[in-house]
Amino acid sequence: MREATFGTRVIHPKVVRTIETGQSPEGLHYLAIEWAPGEILEGYAKRSAPLLPDEVATVVQQIAEAVNAAHVAGIVHRDLKPENLMYDPATRGVKLLDFGIATSTDASPDERLTRAGFFVGTLMYVAPEALSGEVVTPAADQYSLATIAYLLLTGALPYTAKTPREMFTQLLSQPPMPLNKARAGLTYSSSVEQIVMKALERAPKSRYPDVLSFSTALGDALAAPDALGVIDEGGGFFGKMKGLFRRE
Repeated sequence: MREATFGTRVIHPKVVRTIETGQSPEGLHYLAIEWAPGEILEGYAKRSAPLLPDEVATVVQQIAEAVNAAHVAGIVHRDLKPENLMYDPATRGVKLLDFGIATSTDASPDERLTRAGFFVGTLMYVAPEALSGEVVTPAADQYSLATIAYLLLTGALPYTAKTPREMFTQLLSQPPMPLNKARAGLTYSSSVEQIVMKALERAPKSRYPDVLSFSTALGDALAAPDALGVIDEGGGFFGKMKGLFRRE
């Protein structure tokens, strides 16, 4: 019911459209949504990341536009992650889905609070404030988007915890791994690294004003000639990736 309610409020080309909701004569609730081509972004990222900078910029920009549409509608997604994004590699088209645990920004603070030690979302992509009992704002979705960008750029995540307990502790007490230390032999420009890490700041007010500001800054930095500083000179994936850049 929550997904149906919020899904009908967010109308955007990059958001999976809610077509119809209702209840059958037998009392079963149903939700009909748009068919999105492609595959879950998580699977594509596992196979293909690190992605080329221009592809990362395209994907992040589309996600930001979809999330911004939710924010304009007064909705915080709260579970932004690759599993909730459809991606078509052929067209580089992205579609956001699953508003099942979203919350409304016009809800009372009590309704939007989570108790310290509890959280709503997916631990690997959740913003630190969601773990400490604070009111979750659109800045939390920006943090999640920055985590997705980090994954697409490096094939790794900002934290390397091996258990949920360890992850919980790291999110609340440690800074994320700098982007340029995430993967040996892969280095981005200082601008790219600084932009991603700013959106991953623990304090929401230290991040960008909104998701579009973050995606625009990252897109501009990734379009610069020096966006990719160092790639391993050897063979394998990194050698192939360097060859692609030389051809471009």
